[in-house]
Amino acid sequence: MAGFWTGAAALATAGRRGRRWPQLLMRSVALWTVKTFDKILIANRGEIACRVIKTCKKMGIKTVAIHSDVDASSVHVKMADEAVCVGPAPTSKSYLNMNAIMDAVRSTRAQAVHPGYGFLSENKEFAKRLAAADAIFIGPDTHAIQAMGDKIESKLLAKKAKVNTIPGFDGVVKDADEAVRIAREIGYPVMIKASAGGGGKGMRIAWDDEETRDGFRFSSQEAASSFGDDRLLIEKFIDNPRHIEIQVLGDKHGNALWLNERECSIQRRNQKVVEEAPSIFLDSETRRAMGEQAVALAKAVNYSSAGTVEFLVDSKKNFYFLEMNTRLQVEHPVTECITGLDLVQEMIRVAKGYPLRHKQADIPINGWAVECRVYAEDPYKSFGLPSVGRLSQYEEPIHLPGVRVDSGIQPGSDISIYYDPMISKLITYGSDRTEALKRMEDALDSYVIRGVTHNIALLREVIINSRFIEGDINTKFLSDVYPDGFKGHQLTETERNQFLAVASSLFVASQLRAQHFQDHESSRVPIVKPQVASWELSVKLHDEIHTVVVSSSGPTFSVEVDGSKLNVTSTWNLASPLLSVNVDGTQRTIQCLSREAGGNMSIQFLGTVYKVRILTKLAAELNKFMLEKAAEDTSSILRSPMPGVVVAISVKPGDLVAEGQEICVIEAMKMQNSMTAGKTGKVKSVHCKAGDTVGEGDLLVELE
Repeated sequence: MAGFWTGAAALATAGRRGRRWPQLLMRSVALWTVKTFDKILIANRGEIACRVIKTCKKMGIKTVAIHSDVDASSVHVKMADEAVCVGPAPTSKSYLNMNAIMDAVRSTRAQAVHPGYGFLSENKEFAKRLAAADAIFIGPDTHAIQAMGDKIESKLLAKKAKVNTIPGFDGVVKDADEAVRIAREIGYPVMIKASAGGGGKGMRIAWDDEETRDGFRFSSQEAASSFGDDRLLIEKFIDNPRHIEIQVLGDKHGNALWLNERECSIQRRNQKVVEEAPSIFLDSETRRAMGEQAVALAKAVNYSSAGTVEFLVDSKKNFYFLEMNTRLQVEHPVTECITGLDLVQEMIRVAKGYPLRHKQADIPINGWAVECRVYAEDPYKSFGLPSVGRLSQYEEPIHLPGVRVDSGIQPGSDISIYYDPMISKLITYGSDRTEALKRMEDALDSYVIRGVTHNIALLREVIINSRFIEGDINTKFLSDVYPDGFKGHQLTETERNQFLAVASSLFVASQLRAQHFQDHESSRVPIVKPQVASWELSVKLHDEIHTVVVSSSGPTFSVEVDGSKLNVTSTWNLASPLLSVNVDGTQRTIQCLSREAGGNMSIQFLGTVYKVRILTKLAAELNKFMLEKAAEDTSSILRSPMPGVVVAISVKPGDLVAEGQEICVIEAMKMQNSMTAGKTGKVKSVHCKAGDTVGEGDLLVELE
């Protein structure tokens, strides 16, 4: 985890405003050295564990990391002062293993536990067990966890506190038949969601009876897997809303603040992808109304810690309570950027019993912050199906101004099927939204991730989309903008010519370098080689052949692409993962991911990876005589689109299946995915069974 931190930004801002630096520095140091705890155990993993450890170090607090056996060499384990293994890889046997974690608390004599988010962060039984062991849970008390963590009870409390709520059924849904009856009474569409937990898991939208039955089944299974609680509730689904949440902070002395909002409308499968603070949509009056209702709800349960009240907001700025997360949110960094507060530090202070240091009038909105969740996912499959693998190369763009990266990985880290596929949280900060978004664009271009498939192409397309820039967004943004699925950046003619010019220049630069090495390694008898004045190339991109002519003049290549002339300049350091190129005055940061002897190249350009084949004129002529490998007929087979575990098989050999019928269910990163038949036919063979671990591309079922 690296990048800028709000404390430094606040000091810089104060300096510009003419405040006295020595006083501010003394005050800052004093805040970090206030006595709280000697040792804190972090009951989590990955980036959030690293995030908590970093603040603890600043506060002079020793830390204990817990880990599964496969996480023994993880970054958070190395950062902590002590580490304890709490079990094997499956979360139920490690990070959800309360007995093992309690043993770790006792053996290390940790005075307090920070749960991070997910896992046991909203588990009241865990908080109770810590209290019984005289260890402090860094979060709200068990009453607040129970009241706000249960979506049914929290909705009733919200109504009582005069918070706007969504129409729905205020009770637990017993079975699929009752779910259908309730859905009909409320009126379609409805949202079926887990009563416990959050994070988009255990949530389904249903538009008819059949989808309600399927939604009940999948949501209850996901809820049981993720939270150990399969209770569900049903409420009216508000179509095309914004998802805007309010950060709250309370203490044990009855004080509570709202720390402005976060815009979290860009989602896929009910999980956030891009967040920002503040929201471009809210005016000061709506912001205040939402904040005051959020604080009213927090005070109704004597809330004492950092928490988040989530709202759905319609096009007329009507807002409705969605849920309250009684923990630190994934997207908390954007709030830290615009307020100057360290929320982890505030949580630790509150847990120790200190009152809040600020009043509502002290909470500012300084600048703008944007967060992109960088996942090991394939964005071309349902906007992001999980990918696994080992990071062969990894470089964070922290050399750029206004960039913060919260991560828990390093080169060589494994992204496995057992845990969330998040690689990092990439945050950029600017004086306004335009600057923050431009910095995000540059940061995404400069982020080096090799060894796993990632979603940077999707993230970059979102932040440069005209609708996003104008603030015309809602929770259906991705499906509205990409109704046929994400296809990557669609090059304009100018961009295409720039790309072809850059790719061709790279090809020639590599040829010249190879020639240079060859000259040095040749025999002692000097060989005079004719200088090539220009290179005539055949470049294949998207099944189209382009004629490109390249001539070299030092670091600049003059390139003619289909009659258009461009100049491409760079240092041409082919060993560097990042290459800054200038194309007729336009600066681009590109990444050459692969370069093969046969002319095939993969280049990341404007966030998207493009595959090209570059051949000399002679090679292109000879290539016409080469046979091409026939593509596999996939109409009669079902392959796994992602790595995961087979939860259920719905067919057997000899069964007749209809197009769209469920064949099997695969669980990956705690999300269950229904695999369906691509055509009508008879099942020829089944190549997996429930409980099997499958990889991406593995054959599951064959049809005749």
